[in-house]
Amino acid sequence: MSPLPTALGYRTDLMLLRLGGSVVSARPGYLRIETPQNPTFWWGNFLLLSSMPTADELEGWLHTFEQEFPGAEHRAFGVDVAQAPALDPGSSGLELGLSTVLTATPAQLRPPPHPHPTAVLRPLHSDEDWSQALEVRLACNEDRADEEYRIFAERRVQQARALSAAGYGQWYGAFLDGRMVASLGLYSDGSGVARFQVVETHPEFRGQGLCGSLLAYAAQVGAEQLKAHTLVLVADPAYHAVRIYRSLGFQDTEQQVALERAPAGAQLPAPTPT
Repeated sequence: MSPLPTALGYRTDLMLLRLGGSVVSARPGYLRIETPQNPTFWWGNFLLLSSMPTADELEGWLHTFEQEFPGAEHRAFGVDVAQAPALDPGSSGLELGLSTVLTATPAQLRPPPHPHPTAVLRPLHSDEDWSQALEVRLACNEDRADEEYRIFAERRVQQARALSAAGYGQWYGAFLDGRMVASLGLYSDGSGVARFQVVETHPEFRGQGLCGSLLAYAAQVGAEQLKAHTLVLVADPAYHAVRIYRSLGFQDTEQQVALERAPAGAQLPAPTPT
């Protein structure tokens, strides 16, 4: 068994990746994470560094990445720290990304301040449910609506369905007149820590309280079902949804540090919480 990261964000990332079949291998100074079933998933195929590199060390880490993932077009590095020291990526071409790790205990959860009055909130069950989850994912990423992204999204939805079928948690949807308009996942390995995945609201239905309503429902139901004492979210601090999470009782706990470089012509991932 590879050592667990100390940073909560990456610890729960690796928890879910392992459950989904990813392979984590320990190396001196870093962990190698590979997801053979989804090689274009940047954050399923990355290196997790044990400490923050200096600008002078980045070229060496890029060389290490190329050795570990020959043929990969992306470059992705996590850093196992709870707060980000200053770093200028300089001429490496890497982008520095900082996310906020939020946590809540079941006792800290609060009801949504603006609950949606008519949305049906429930776990996904049928083929149609999962098909709609994929459509929500694609609608939330219209700027990346190419065939490669669709294949990537299909694989991610299939993985979430497999985790649900294996009893590691549930994917939840908010439905209006039978149409899924928001979705998210909540999964755990039984350790008492549960991680939310991909909180999304269809662009046509934002600003109606759907995100807060679904998240509050999933947090209460999921915490009980999974016997979780800690619920974890990771979000872009500049993305408006982080205010919703705080209104539900989630508190800023750590920063998550990432360095990435997209393949030529590709976009970096949109600031959607994962």
